[in-house]
Amino acid sequence: MSPPAEIRRLSYADLPQVIAVERRAFATPWSLAMFVLELSKPSGICLAAWRRGSDEEVGEERLVGYLVCSRYDTVWHVMNVSVDPTDRRAGIATALLDSLVERIDDPDAPFTLEVRVSNVPAIRLYERLGFLTAGVRRRYYADNQEDALIMWRTPMTLRGRLDDVPNAGPVMPSKS
Repeated sequence: MSPPAEIRRLSYADLPQVIAVERRAFATPWSLAMFVLELSKPSGICLAAWRRGSDEEVGEERLVGYLVCSRYDTVWHVMNVSVDPTDRRAGIATALLDSLVERIDDPDAPFTLEVRVSNVPAIRLYERLGFLTAGVRRRYYADNQEDALIMWRTPMTLRGRLDDVPNAGPVMPSKS
């Protein structure tokens, strides 16, 4: 079976397509300036997923997803993962996250991210990849004040435990 998409480093030249996907994917999309800032960080990893059109011989290549990850000290923070709504459920986000992990030299490197409590498909994806919920950021999302789950992927979460996650606490999203 062929991979769902070709994964390669995101470049500044890709940003018009990134912004187009971002606007289709999110009610409150990142600005161009936010992407430029993340791409300019030397310790970050930004990836793009590309696919050819339906006719492999003549089909245009198009960006179908991307991932932005920044390193803070020893922790990798997954800032943004997006797949074009027309290309979801095809393994693209999994391919992006797998490629991210492969590109990092340290197999024990910790990863963290925030995800909307209502984004059940993303939460399930992260759980399949070894992330566990370790806390909640109350009213994290400005558009609707929705809580975010704080998820971690560490050597211990890969074993189903939170022993090596800093400040892991009870997870009870607010009702509002």
